[in-house]
Amino acid sequence: MVRRRLRVLLSALLLVTGVVMSSAPASAVIGGSKATYAPWAVRMLVDGKPACTGTAVTRRWILSASHCFFEQGQPVAAKRISFRVGDLDMRKGATVHPLPGKRAGSAKADMLLIKVPKMKIRPARLSTAAVHPGRDVRQYGWGATCTSDENTCQSPVLKQSHLRVVRPDDPRCEGHTAPGGSDFCMKKVSGIPAGGDSGGPVMSIAPRGKETLLGVFDGSDREKVAEAGEISQQLAWIRSVVRR
Repeated sequence: MVRRRLRVLLSALLLVTGVVMSSAPASAVIGGSKATYAPWAVRMLVDGKPACTGTAVTRRWILSASHCFFEQGQPVAAKRISFRVGDLDMRKGATVHPLPGKRAGSAKADMLLIKVPKMKIRPARLSTAAVHPGRDVRQYGWGATCTSDENTCQSPVLKQSHLRVVRPDDPRCEGHTAPGGSDFCMKKVSGIPAGGDSGGPVMSIAPRGKETLLGVFDGSDREKVAEAGEISQQLAWIRSVVRR
């Protein structure tokens, strides 16, 4: 089975063609909907161009996917990275820059924490419980709204998709998750995340302000199945890093 994973770095694509902001419909996450609430969502840019999505887990630490911070196996320099925070429309948000040398990657999941100056936003609540099959979740991101050329259809506004967690040994998850691994598998209900959504939050469905961060999105087949690293399995690592 050919794996169309987001771990093929979007940042590598930037080297070839660059990402161009388009006028793609705000109602798309390849079939998703426009987000109306997500104060913790963060847009990552490299050289000023859209790259990935992230989540503020404290007012000074952003969590995203590790693969977003590498190009051709080499770390992306902090001076090239910036984040747009505080607004669902990334064109209206505030810009913050990472602090040099203040990043830490997980040894067991596609997750990386990066420190920034204090942000005036509400951070996400971290889930302490495992994610079980059958649970409905929402994934958020500013990523691609098409499959033809993902670089040219990055959304300027935050979108969301509705997904449902399935068993990691479900045949649909082959090539996306492995039993006993750190990722959980989700099937499409409405919308599917794509390039540029990497590192974005997978949240519980709850009243505003009561959501919890369940996972960090790190791959999809662009059609029916997506995956995310599980927060509860990385909770001790996250807490140890953000205390620094």
